[in-house]
Amino acid sequence: MHLSAVNHRIPLSDGNSIPIIGLGTYSAPISTPKGSCATSVKIAIDTGYRHIDGAYIYQNEHEVGEAIREKIAQGKVRREDIFYCGKPGDDVYPKDENGKWLYHKSNLCATWEALEACKDAGLVKSLGVSNFNHRQLELILNKPGLKYKPVSNQVECHPYFTQPKLLKFCQKHDIVIVAYSPLGTCRDPSWVNVSVQPLLKDPFLKALGKKYNKTVAQIVLRFNIQRGVVVIPKSFNPERIKENFQIFDFSFTEEEMKDIEALNKNIRYVELLIFTRNIWCPTWGKSETERKIKVKQDEDFGSRRCLCLLLHSPRKEN
Repeated sequence: MHLSAVNHRIPLSDGNSIPIIGLGTYSAPISTPKGSCATSVKIAIDTGYRHIDGAYIYQNEHEVGEAIREKIAQGKVRREDIFYCGKPGDDVYPKDENGKWLYHKSNLCATWEALEACKDAGLVKSLGVSNFNHRQLELILNKPGLKYKPVSNQVECHPYFTQPKLLKFCQKHDIVIVAYSPLGTCRDPSWVNVSVQPLLKDPFLKALGKKYNKTVAQIVLRFNIQRGVVVIPKSFNPERIKENFQIFDFSFTEEEMKDIEALNKNIRYVELLIFTRNIWCPTWGKSETERKIKVKQDEDFGSRRCLCLLLHSPRKEN
C-alpha cells in the first residue's frame, strides 16, 4: 500500500479508515501552559495531520475541540476528514464508599456492550481498545452476542518494544495496532522506566538517519508505519510536529526493516502500575514488587491496562 502525505489512511475492519499518523496530545496539565494543546492541534492540521489522539484524563479535550472548530470555520479541513480518538474518563468506573475507583471490578464485556450502544446511537464511528493483551482481546472477541469487534488496540510500540506476538495476534483478527510513545516517551521517573537508554540515542538508528538524511525520530516513525502500525507521536513543538509528519518520502529495504526489528529488547517505558490491578490482567493478585517485575520483563501480548477506547470520526454538520 502506497502512503503519502496527502493520502495515508489505512482500512479498519468496520469499513472506516484511520490516518496512519496522528498527533498525541498528552501533556502533564500542571506544567503545560494554557492554550498549548489548541495551538499544537492547529499547527498539526495545517501540516496535514487528520488524526488527533486525546483522552478525558488529559484535561485538554476542550482545546482540541476549539482547534478543530477553528480550522473547519477557516475552510482548512472538513469535519468528516478529522479522525479523533478519545478515551472515557475515570468517572465511568464504579467507586467504593470512600470514593475510590474500583478498577478491578470493571466488567470488560459489560463495558464493551455500553460502547456498542454508543455506536448504535451514532455517537461514534468506530470502537477500539487500549492496552489490551491477547487474553483481554479474546474475551471481547468471544463474547456471546458481540455486535462490533474492536478495530484497533492502542499500545506502547517502538523498536525497543516491537510487540511481535501482539502484532501477529491482532493482524490475524484484523485489528490495527496504534502505537503510543512511538519515540520512546519522556524521562519522567514517576511513570516511566528510565533504567534504559533513550530510544532516540540508539547508534544503529542514528546511522540510518544519516543514510537517509532524516532525524532518528523520523526513522523510528517510518519503521512502524511501514509495517502497518499507526503512530501517534506527541509534540507541542511546532518544528517537531512538522518534522514527525515528513516520513512519506523514503522507505527502508526489507533487510533494514529486519535489522530494526532485531533491536527489540522487550523494554516497556510506560509502566503505570495502577492499571495492573485489574482482575483480567496477568498481574492480578500479585504484590507491588511482583507486578513491577512482571511489567518490565514480560513482553507477552501488550500492556496491562484495561481501558476501553472510543474512536470518534465526527459526523457531518446538518
